[in-house]
Amino acid sequence: MSLSDRVNKSAVSGPAGPKAPEDLVELGRIAGAYGVHGWVRVRPHSSESSTLLNARHWWLLPPASVSGAGGFSCARPWQVERSRVHSDVIVARLAGVADRTQAETLKGHTVWVPRSNFATLEPEEYYWVDLVGCRLYGEDAHGNSVLIGQVEALMDNGAHGILRVQRATESPDGQLHFPLDDKGRRLEVLVPFVAAHVHTVDLDNNTLLSNWPADF
Repeated sequence: MSLSDRVNKSAVSGPAGPKAPEDLVELGRIAGAYGVHGWVRVRPHSSESSTLLNARHWWLLPPASVSGAGGFSCARPWQVERSRVHSDVIVARLAGVADRTQAETLKGHTVWVPRSNFATLEPEEYYWVDLVGCRLYGEDAHGNSVLIGQVEALMDNGAHGILRVQRATESPDGQLHFPLDDKGRRLEVLVPFVAAHVHTVDLDNNTLLSNWPADF
């Protein structure tokens, strides 16, 4: 079980014509320029960055943009001329970005790729974006299935993925309720995303089943 891969006008301006796809997924963030010939450094959100490397176009959103209704209105597509892994980042050359000064204007932009462009995965492989929002069930002391909470995000410790789960209870009508700590923050639990613990992934029903102790 593994995880595969969440513009104000300036000196550089991407194409303004096409409307952004509705299935864009955030895969990384531009950390700054790389070298002096217009390359950018992208810090991917997942250690598995094949989707970013295989995409021939990236959609960029400026730092102040907020996703949601109309949130992609300022997204701009950029042709990726070259890209490769460099240490823990991806470095890329975007069409129309000729020097370091222009590349620096893209710092902080988030990098998005349409979900429909993702490659088909092997069995027991999952894209992190498909797991966010799923309900994770664990076990109580008697082995009964109990809701732990909802997957908020994922991390990667180098060996495997880790689910960041916001603890929740479920009302009879199926609505989730998130308890808060004494500082008003949602409670969180980290669960390793490995087959030894998360034994069933049901994306059709947004459900993950595990043997993780519900009161851990």
